[in-house]
Amino acid sequence: MIHAIGRRKTSIARIYMEPGKGTITINKKDYKDYFTTGPLQYIINQAQETINQKDIYDINVNVEGGGYTGQAEAIRLAIARALVKVDENNKPPLRAKGLMTRDPRMVERKKPGQKKARKRFQFSKR
Repeated sequence: MIHAIGRRKTSIARIYMEPGKGTITINKKDYKDYFTTGPLQYIINQAQETINQKDIYDINVNVEGGGYTGQAEAIRLAIARALVKVDENNKPPLRAKGLMTRDPRMVERKKPGQKKARKRFQFSKR
């Protein structure tokens, strides 16, 4: 069994991968029930499809924090990292698609005296 972690924004995904029939379980649900839209399901499968190993591993995922898109991208990074742990030869094709890079973009913090991170309160001259 291989364990890997992926992060995106405030989402953290912990995956446990072992040889099997190709089932993906996210928080004790099938991934098609957890992510109902096609683009998010594509993101989940992207790393395995890149190296043509779609139905080889059973993947159990625990994910928390953030929204659906951040969670899906965190899972994709964790799966890519686990596939590299299995075989180092998987790294160049995954790196070429940009799946091995942790996206560092986070929400900027709100500053005091302002409405949001950059937006100011309305200014009235008179």
